[in-house]
Amino acid sequence: MIRFALVAAFALIAAPVLAQDAAPSAPADVMSTEHPGELAVAPYAQSNAHAGATPFEGTAMYEAFHGEAGVGRIVDGLVARSVADPRISGIFAASDLVRLRRTLKEQFCYILGGGCAYSGRDMAAAHAEMGAQAADMGALVENLQAAMREEGVPFAVQNRFLAKLAPMKPDVVTR
Repeated sequence: MIRFALVAAFALIAAPVLAQDAAPSAPADVMSTEHPGELAVAPYAQSNAHAGATPFEGTAMYEAFHGEAGVGRIVDGLVARSVADPRISGIFAASDLVRLRRTLKEQFCYILGGGCAYSGRDMAAAHAEMGAQAADMGALVENLQAAMREEGVPFAVQNRFLAKLAPMKPDVVTR
């Protein structure tokens, strides 16, 4: 039990949820987006390496998250909770939530071994101007844990996923 608590505590300071790109502030130098409903962003090279973690081997983790539909529900629940959470809602106020949901679903699917490609920016670039603090990460992880619980993801599986995300902290927490 202590081991799981340590993993969860470590994960509290290193969640990937802030992995969405900030809304563009200078539309004059941005490219058009290929995804309907999203704001245009400045060009960047796409790579699965930008997902911030290597994928799990096999598909057991992806299946424990109930595949594409489950990952979609978890991301949607995470974003809805975070937007409504007064501790971190300000971070999301100027965000392109359509892009955030899409890139998080890609990132989670990729890391969980679902065979998806991640098309978002690298973690440092995506979070450079957000000014996220460790407490923001903690709130975000709590929201992710709630979304995973609601989806019925087993606690041990949640901890494995959070441990995979934890090393992203230095690229996400910038204050």
